[in-house]
Amino acid sequence: MSRPPTFSPPPGTRARVLETARGAFAVLDAAPARPTGEAGEVSEVKGVALLLPGFTGSKEDFIALLRPLAAAGYRAVAVDGRGQYESAGPDDESAYALGELARDALAQADALDGPAAGPPHLVGHSLGGLIARRAALLAPTGTFASLTLMSSGPGRIAPSQRTRATLLTDALATHSMAAVWEAMRAMDPPEDAEVDGGADNGALRARWLRNNPAQLIATGKQLCVEPDRVAELAALELPVHVLSGEHDDTWPVPLLDDMARRLGAHRTVVTGADHSPNTDRPEATAAALVSFWDGTR
Repeated sequence: MSRPPTFSPPPGTRARVLETARGAFAVLDAAPARPTGEAGEVSEVKGVALLLPGFTGSKEDFIALLRPLAAAGYRAVAVDGRGQYESAGPDDESAYALGELARDALAQADALDGPAAGPPHLVGHSLGGLIARRAALLAPTGTFASLTLMSSGPGRIAPSQRTRATLLTDALATHSMAAVWEAMRAMDPPEDAEVDGGADNGALRARWLRNNPAQLIATGKQLCVEPDRVAELAALELPVHVLSGEHDDTWPVPLLDDMARRLGAHRTVVTGADHSPNTDRPEATAAALVSFWDGTR
């Protein structure tokens, strides 16, 4: 579970609702600021980025990236997917099939307004990467300026993580969200039991309780069975960036290295980060994203 540094939007970021053809989604929307003391429009908006969070996460997992991206000229819009934290969703697992979530991402991209800066750059962390990949495969050519797969691999998650995901989905099918939260905390290693510089456990618990359990069950199952679709993605005319920390137990780093090679993708390994470089090393992660996006212009 990513631990954002805060759940409070940074200055210049709007917490709002994005209305789309497929429903309403809670977002954090950070636009490039005007130079100090100047009126009018921003001198240059280089592009727009749509950020999709991972399993058990939320838009706040990108909160430390928003201002660095905006300062570099990129509007950044982080989204809660359907059934995730502040975005409502039905109690039907079929509503959370990967194809449905990918179509949501296409609708979110289509609904972005503001200064014209071309098609958005799509970024998906972990499960969000699988959703982003499916969206790219469904989209007409030119829908996205680029795709970044952040700590997101070629197919299903590693065996140890499949075991954890199955235990979680089985528990959610028979126990309350509150009871499952307490069980998860009891299983945490001692170093994770206390506040560790990120959001406190009260905020994390509040986020957990607002997830729809049907969403967690459906996406947890999908993480365990997702096929390798790298060859399909490589056939697209789309710049791809594979970004990860230097350690990852969800998709091992050598597997991500190989996926990047198969895709002919730009590759970034963020030193000192694990499965969530967006919260572990946000400044370095933002710099890597900006460098990649600048290179595609």
